[in-house]
Amino acid sequence: MSDLDHIQTDNLHGSLGVTDAESVLDLRGANRARAEASLKEMIERSRFGKAKTVAVRLDPPPEGGGETLFQPTGRLLLDARRKGLIERLHPLPAGDGLGFYIALTGKPQRGED
Repeated sequence: MSDLDHIQTDNLHGSLGVTDAESVLDLRGANRARAEASLKEMIERSRFGKAKTVAVRLDPPPEGGGETLFQPTGRLLLDARRKGLIERLHPLPAGDGLGFYIALTGKPQRGED
């Protein structure tokens, strides 16, 4: 299945947001280095735990426009998805603000490999 097939499937499921996630990683107010370190730590820890869903919250663009953490964070999460560490990834619905809804694959259960 290609990445496009996942995107189309995600659209059929509807847009899941902050209230649907099992936990929230709030990166609002974090600088890029801290945000990336927090995401990498969360993804690494998920390799040893059960699968779970997480809403990652980010700051909105500053007044008048400017850079946000959306693109660098998205790249990091897409890389983790390609590696099989994230099963589902999509932006949060507009009402939840800027961020992502992700489903971490967690530690494979015996017999799944």
